[in-house]
Amino acid sequence: MAPATPKITLASARDIPFDKLVLSQSNVRRIKAGISLEELAGSIARRGLIQSLHVRPVMGEDGQKTGFYEVPAGGRRFRALELLVKQKRLAKTAPVPCIVSDAKAGGDVLVAELSLAENIERAPLHPLDQFRAFQTMRESGMTEEAIAAAFFVDVKVVKQRLRLASVSPALLEVYAEDAMTLEQLMAFTVTDDHARQEQVWQAIRDSWSKEPYTIRRILTETTVRACDRRALFVGVSAYEAAGGTVLRDLFEGDDGGWLQDAALLDRLVAEKLKAEADALTAEGWAWVDVAVSFPYGHDRGLRQLAGTTIDLTVEERATREALRDEYDQLEAEHAEAEELPEDVDRRLGEIEAALEAYEQRPMIFSPEQRARAGVFVSLGSDGSLFVDRGYVRPDDEVTRSSEDDDARGSPDAIDGGTPRGAAQPAIITLAGEPEAGEEGDEEMETFKALPERLVTELSAYRTLGLRDALALHPHVALTALLHRLVLDCFGSRSSGAALEAAVRPVHFPVQAPDLGESLPARNIEARHAAWKADLPLDEDDDRLWSWIDGLDDASRLALLAHCVSFGVNALVERPNPYSGTGVSQAGLARRLFEADRLARATGLDLVEAGWQPTVENYLGRVTKPRIIEAVREGVGEGAARLIDHLKKPDMAREAERLLADTGWLPEPLRPRVADGGAAGGEDAGSACLPALLTDDADGADLEEMDDPARKAPSGAGEDGTARVEDDDPQGMAAE
Repeated sequence: MAPATPKITLASARDIPFDKLVLSQSNVRRIKAGISLEELAGSIARRGLIQSLHVRPVMGEDGQKTGFYEVPAGGRRFRALELLVKQKRLAKTAPVPCIVSDAKAGGDVLVAELSLAENIERAPLHPLDQFRAFQTMRESGMTEEAIAAAFFVDVKVVKQRLRLASVSPALLEVYAEDAMTLEQLMAFTVTDDHARQEQVWQAIRDSWSKEPYTIRRILTETTVRACDRRALFVGVSAYEAAGGTVLRDLFEGDDGGWLQDAALLDRLVAEKLKAEADALTAEGWAWVDVAVSFPYGHDRGLRQLAGTTIDLTVEERATREALRDEYDQLEAEHAEAEELPEDVDRRLGEIEAALEAYEQRPMIFSPEQRARAGVFVSLGSDGSLFVDRGYVRPDDEVTRSSEDDDARGSPDAIDGGTPRGAAQPAIITLAGEPEAGEEGDEEMETFKALPERLVTELSAYRTLGLRDALALHPHVALTALLHRLVLDCFGSRSSGAALEAAVRPVHFPVQAPDLGESLPARNIEARHAAWKADLPLDEDDDRLWSWIDGLDDASRLALLAHCVSFGVNALVERPNPYSGTGVSQAGLARRLFEADRLARATGLDLVEAGWQPTVENYLGRVTKPRIIEAVREGVGEGAARLIDHLKKPDMAREAERLLADTGWLPEPLRPRVADGGAAGGEDAGSACLPALLTDDADGADLEEMDDPARKAPSGAGEDGTARVEDDDPQGMAAE
């Protein structure tokens, strides 16, 4: 017969006066961890002792009980009670709930075992249980501040826990099953839309790329950052007052959050810009063109008036000199310092901004000037209003007859005597943002030719890169100019060219919205502004001749290279010899051949020129096979396989991340190898043409270029812009 299993006897519970308790020296806890004793004492004072102490009788040398009890398990609670006694918030003889163990001591090992078991066998609370507990307390009426005070945490911590508890219940269950990390759960808190949260999780849960930043990016892709120039211009408070909502991320820096209602924001921006434009019309300008941002080269072909700078007053001059002295003094005091103190650095920045304001003085324009000129109104990258006054369109230029009328006392006669001025209201143009790339027809899973619009945009970037490179190579610029002039003077001029000898600025019929912010564009603008500041353009023609004649050879070559560079034209466009501004197929081939030669001569590298593939400028505009091919070429076959199952928008975004800093370029931007056979004539030069201009292109792509709504203004028409002219005799004859 099997022996009976001995029954377990649990230790009894009783209250013991605090002054009869002593801390066991065998307690295993030696290192401070968790909340502080002060916070634990505060918790006991608020809620009482939630967990009893585990004690043992202290035996005397004769083996008899001494009436005292040692505490091997619960040392932190004992010390918290001791602190309350010292603070006279608890009586020395106050009864303390204890579990009394009468087990026979086998030395200190048993006591240490009790202490160790009490500490390692406790199971930590799952974070989700804490989130839900905070939520329950909030729903019961406790404020976030009260919850924070009760648990000795910052109010921000409570807000974070409550935000986590408000995520979709379905996703909370996923997190409870450890199928989602806490960082991923945090990322879902940027929106309160449970359906959208679940949709995004379903889309990425089986993906290899489901990092928190990816989740945040997808959830906020239809919103506008609070640091966007439009949001800064309107102001988040004004947006919220109009009924807009702002998403905030409590776990990561969000630069002010995300504005959910983009349409509302755009309406507020348009209304505020319109109000600014109305105020400008009161100044008497002929027209006001308003946009959030203008495309690169929007002022080409327009003449900028030279107004009169408002002089500084005596007080302003004194203030400016005092600021300069303070700046020099601060720089001298900290000249040897490796890093400036924060307050000094801030003050230097304030002085620089103040001095810049004194340098950029407003201009005064006469009523006659304002009557035929206009203003561009846009937003700076920091959301500030940027007003650029004094541009005259070609159609508004004063003709010779008008000048005669002026001499006879009719200063307001413009364009052959037609009066303009206060009697005619200013024309306000709300241009809005540059047109974004439109979505094409249904995606075709074929490796078709690149869309014409995309190729033209890419070639516009290449043209800017060539201009920037040519301006830095005076020898090449001089060679190109002489080459062009020899062809003209000796009767060997061929149709089409990459350099217009007359150096007429070449404008782009279509372009990417961010072309004006590209590295070549910034370089060209900076160089142009530097020369413009030195040139005596406001004086007579003889003064300009003398100034140029007095330059040293190096400076004249640099100026020559800069001017010649504006005639570079490497645009890929549809051949159209029957248009006054078009180009024949042979002329286009010649243009691209010469552009390649210029690129090789200047060592043009469009990767160094700042071009990188993004969703906006390439990856979102081509088919999936093109995206996969780009990743295969730039990163490798393995990376291409990782994204081939994604839908096109997700594939384009991941491809952008994978191709960043790889140096990959699409075909229209890659350097072309010189072909000796093509150098001889135009027919051989047809090998330079891209496939879309030599083969049958996709019908949708052809319609895209034919649609006038998709084109920027072209030709030397009403807008005053200029396009490259074709001098092909055959083309003119056909016309």
